[in-house]
Amino acid sequence: MDALIDALPLPYTDAVVATGAAVLGLLAGLVGVLAVLRRRTLVGDALSHAALPGVAVAFLLAGVKDTVSLLVGAAVAGTLAAVLVLALERSSRVRPDTAIGVVLSGSFSLGIVLLTHIAATGDAGQAGLQDYLFGQAAGLVQADVTLFAALAAGTVVVLALLHRPLTVVLFDAAFARSTGLPIRLLELVSTVLLVVAVVVGLRTVGAILMVAMIVVPAVAARQVTGRLATMLVVAGVVGAAVGTAGSLLSTATRTPTGPVVVLLGAGVVLLALSLAPGRGVLWHARRLRRDRRRRQREGVLVDVAAAGPAPVAASALGAGRPSRAVRRTLRRLRRDGLVRATGAGWSLTAAGQGAATAVLARRELWWAWLEHGAEVAVGDAREPDPDDLAGSLGAEAVERLRALGGTAPAVAGGAR
Repeated sequence: MDALIDALPLPYTDAVVATGAAVLGLLAGLVGVLAVLRRRTLVGDALSHAALPGVAVAFLLAGVKDTVSLLVGAAVAGTLAAVLVLALERSSRVRPDTAIGVVLSGSFSLGIVLLTHIAATGDAGQAGLQDYLFGQAAGLVQADVTLFAALAAGTVVVLALLHRPLTVVLFDAAFARSTGLPIRLLELVSTVLLVVAVVVGLRTVGAILMVAMIVVPAVAARQVTGRLATMLVVAGVVGAAVGTAGSLLSTATRTPTGPVVVLLGAGVVLLALSLAPGRGVLWHARRLRRDRRRRQREGVLVDVAAAGPAPVAASALGAGRPSRAVRRTLRRLRRDGLVRATGAGWSLTAAGQGAATAVLARRELWWAWLEHGAEVAVGDAREPDPDDLAGSLGAEAVERLRALGGTAPAVAGGAR
């Protein structure tokens, strides 16, 4: 770690802060994936707030502001808070969110009271304890970063060793229980890793913002992949990148490191939610627009086909559809060679007739599924696609539907 800090083309203090923020982002990203997939992100919030009284008690016992002893106190307090949350959930009628709220508010209030008491004593050694509330990345030293890196390395080793059982527990707890996996032990390991991340983050972003560091990288990674191994890697990379960039930006703008890192991470999450392929808001909007356009094309094709060989005026196709959209659709169909304009209106070309026939056949097959679907055995509970029954149900099921509904096979071609 010393060699890495020395190799960075930054002033020594900036290099230490950037490295510490990167280590925190990496660790928070890895552990945050487990918390997000288990829907236990609020537990991280409770643990970060519960660590505050641990810091205060450790100072009262040690009498000095020693980083290691304070972090040990934070870890012990966080672990006790996690055990208390689980105990309230399992031994009472309290809901999980209520249990988390009780532990969070109670422990945080205790921490504030203890810090206020310590400040009132006038002990000069207590200066800087408030940094554990809001974070003070500029106060990091090389020894802190080395300790954080060791904790992060240990977390990576644990995740690598327990990757398979953790995957089973995260995605199918009932199956994991039936196979004899130690569910509670694995949950305890996940909680301990979460405590480690909270302890590391106290010095950098503080108790209040630590939950954001846990959630942000995991949410961003969840938008781009569904595989746990890939998600862990992406979340770790995103967390490290956000931590590094946020620390450098805060140094350049002379603003607090923790809030800048969290704001930058929130921006990354917004980008992921908007642009993620297959899941992003813009991708869904594009797909909906494409589906609406396709439905419009199919509807206009079928209406023109229903008019028979006689040309049909564009105004006659506007029933239930905006006339402007109908005219735009007709121009696109003509460009694709599916309709042709005549003096009296519009009529289908040979290709358009085939496309309209394919659309009608697909609709008839879907109506047959709605009427006779219960009589067709597909072997599982798959959801049929109205636009591709053959692909979603299989050729055998489709032939059975055609026989039950009396529909003819679709011809080649179709509206795209």
